[in-house]
Amino acid sequence: MATDASPKYRTPDLHPEISVNPSKTKETTIHDGLEFWQFMVSGSIAGSVEHMAMYPVDTLKTRMQAIGASRPLHPAGVRQAFSSVLKLEGPAGFYRGIAAMGLGAGPAHAVYFSVYELCKEFFSGGDPNNSMAHAVSGVFSTVASDAVITPMDMVKQRLQLKSSPYKGVADCVKRVLVEEGIVAFYASYRTTVIMNAPFQAVHFATYEAVKRALMEFDPNSASDESLVVHATAGAAAGALAAALTTPLDVVKTQLQCQGVCGCDRFSSSSIGNVIETVVRKEGYRGLMRGWIPRMLFHAPAAAICWSTYEASKSFFQRLNNSNKQDF
Repeated sequence: MATDASPKYRTPDLHPEISVNPSKTKETTIHDGLEFWQFMVSGSIAGSVEHMAMYPVDTLKTRMQAIGASRPLHPAGVRQAFSSVLKLEGPAGFYRGIAAMGLGAGPAHAVYFSVYELCKEFFSGGDPNNSMAHAVSGVFSTVASDAVITPMDMVKQRLQLKSSPYKGVADCVKRVLVEEGIVAFYASYRTTVIMNAPFQAVHFATYEAVKRALMEFDPNSASDESLVVHATAGAAAGALAAALTTPLDVVKTQLQCQGVCGCDRFSSSSIGNVIETVVRKEGYRGLMRGWIPRMLFHAPAAAICWSTYEASKSFFQRLNNSNKQDF
């Protein structure tokens, strides 16, 4: 009896102390297999890759939206805008202002994805199919990230304009500060948030829904969440969200480029004032100017971004698992 009893009491004393306690401490710092800083790094990499890869298309969209209102009788399509940039400025014209986006995209997307993951964990209540939680998390993430990206986005768009008066990022920042004040960097922030809140709500909800549907359609991809699943879901989400929010994107571009290279200057940053001006000059079609390059930008951009983000997450998850095994 004594020999039978001793192992029974020794086993609980030795092993649970070692195996259970570390997992409890990990649960307080890890979500979805990653720590907070790893979400930030993954998001930063994804955002930088996305914007650098799709920057030429973004330049076309900015040109069409900014100059269109000042020349309503001669609207330029995607082909004309592309030919004009290539003929007059060469391939380098498509990359004017890319340094500003390089400075802003990494930090903004680090905030963007980390806030999204934290909010998704909080609002979903452990339910991965909660579309409302995904949408709300997307809204919170864009409010935070837009505060980071808006100043550099304004600099980027002014540098993208044809015959931009600025020599580069530093020159643009300096002149705007002196001539217009720091408020100019955030003139479009309200519009950006109002645009991006529904954009991200649609984007994240669509992404999670399409990803779930594709994984159910192809069970073989459910275990590893293949690159094709992330890319397809991201492209669908980006295209739909971009199409629905184009009018507000036109307003944002008009506010950020006002008074530069022939663009209208507005008496206030009121969304209604800008919409009224655009409609008066071009009609309601002016509010959809640039929708084709906007969709051409956001569909592949979202595919690139989500694929890169999930690949980075997978890398950190494998790294964490290997470290845990070594421990």
